Amino acid sequence: MTLHSQILGSGKPFVILHGFLGMSDNWKTLGTRWAEDGYEVHLLDQRNHGRSFHSDEFSYEIMAEDVKEYSEEHHLKEIILLGHSMGGKVAMQFAVTYPEMVSKLVVADIGPKAYPPHHQDILKALSKLDFSNIKSRGEAEDILSDYIRDEGTRLFLLKNLYRKSKNELALRINLPVLSKKIKEVGVALSEDAVFKGDTLFLGGENSGYIEPMDELLIKKHFPKARIETISNAGHWLHAENPDEFYDNVMNFL
Repeated sequence: MTLHSQILGSGKPFVILHGFLGMSDNWKTLGTRWAEDGYEVHLLDQRNHGRSFHSDEFSYEIMAEDVKEYSEEHHLKEIILLGHSMGGKVAMQFAVTYPEMVSKLVVADIGPKAYPPHHQDILKALSKLDFSNIKSRGEAEDILSDYIRDEGTRLFLLKNLYRKSKNELALRINLPVLSKKIKEVGVALSEDAVFKGDTLFLGGENSGYIEPMDELLIKKHFPKARIETISNAGHWLHAENPDEFYDNVMNFL
């Protein structure tokens, strides 16, 4: 089974991996800019997300394998690979496993270290959506607002809503499996994993996902890594400060 994607432009292959509970659409705006710059941009939906297949198997090794199969199917060689958050973990895993397939690696607001599970509240809120009763997006948002105060987070999650049939709404994500496998999302890169190619880590100034003390570990796994900070941005750095994010990636490329 191959991953669903949106392909924009033509030129050097540039593959983009979204974060946990996200989808390829999250990267459409920036992806379009890179397509206009002469790249063939592949916005992927990862397994159990977006329009891609649902599976009980969910780990970074398996998701890196998905990207390999996708790349081979589309005859992509020496790709530029960018991943955000969970997608950044997949991108790191892919680069250390298949270094010959990656020309440049960009990791957005995540490090190689382990992160404790911290999406439980969001998953709990999503599990409260009973689509036998909910008939509109507004009703779904009302329920989520009891659990999630931040409007931006609610709107991000509601992108997963779609009409399964004329009278029934549903979520695109595989909520049961993602809830069950939540610990997999935070696992560290294996200790001996190394990618010697050109690498850029971008952290959000207000995020906290990449801390100053993480630099040693990043350089251990990615000896050629540059680490830059995106100002006035948290974990959603590409959405909160897209111009600075774009400029940093272009300077690196």
